[in-house]
Amino acid sequence: MRAAFVSTFGGPERVELAEVAVPEPGAGQVRIRVRAAGVNPVDGAVRAGVFGGAGQRLGLGWDVAGEIDAVGAGVDGWTEGRRVVGLHYGTVKPLGTHAEYAVLDASAVAAAPESVDDAAAAALPLSGLTAARAVDLLGLAPGDSVLITGAAGLVGGLAVQLAARAGLVVTALAGAGDEAFVRSLGAAEFVARDGAPAGPVDGVLDAAVLGAPALAFVRDGGAYVGLIPGAAPAAERGIRVAEQEVAPDGELLARLSGLVDAGALTLRVADTFPLADAAKAHEALATPGTRGRVVLTF
Repeated sequence: MRAAFVSTFGGPERVELAEVAVPEPGAGQVRIRVRAAGVNPVDGAVRAGVFGGAGQRLGLGWDVAGEIDAVGAGVDGWTEGRRVVGLHYGTVKPLGTHAEYAVLDASAVAAAPESVDDAAAAALPLSGLTAARAVDLLGLAPGDSVLITGAAGLVGGLAVQLAARAGLVVTALAGAGDEAFVRSLGAAEFVARDGAPAGPVDGVLDAAVLGAPALAFVRDGGAYVGLIPGAAPAAERGIRVAEQEVAPDGELLARLSGLVDAGALTLRVADTFPLADAAKAHEALATPGTRGRVVLTF
């Protein structure tokens, strides 16, 4: 099968394709015939060498949408031909989901939303799980106020929808031209980039990774949740600072998939590329202002 790798760190031109053996599922695993796979910022970071792994050929890809092709020993509830989505966790790994077949733990897989195509479904796993965990980590109650930075991005936009659904009063911080869009997702208030909310908020979900400037908007004793481990500002004024770290979670992913089918969660695809153009997909990933997930299709 064909798969995308990086063996020398650098820009999008470092993404290469290679023929490799089709992986076999072990106990507790399933093999997926990949139909679409999201290209995430973490893939760009792996390509650039942020996580190390020099001297190895590193596989790319975390998101996957496709059909189960084979089932390993001890797996119950999944059968060949079932359409699924899943999260393939790992920054330094020999093979990811940017390949014609991918092997995942069965516990990392959920039924794909039936109401969207494979490209849109592939935008759900990493971004959806990240947003859902971050909203949960805020620990806020219905009626509390939350500022979501980067609200027009894929993760931020999903967080706006999930926070509003949880009964939080959402202020969205995004580009000036994004006000109508983020309000359509459920934001009650809007702040243009470089602006400030009208008053302190109970919590901040910092999808734009603003750090200390975003923390300044939180009331004393409030909550701040960052999305990148190690990038959160130091706690102050009794503010609880937490960092979400995404992990495979088939049960949570199944709930998110159900929300998509219920029309309560909107997924966005910025552009699609065939696997042969994986390097071009990485170029698109780095384009400022990209709205939605860049997706490889098979």
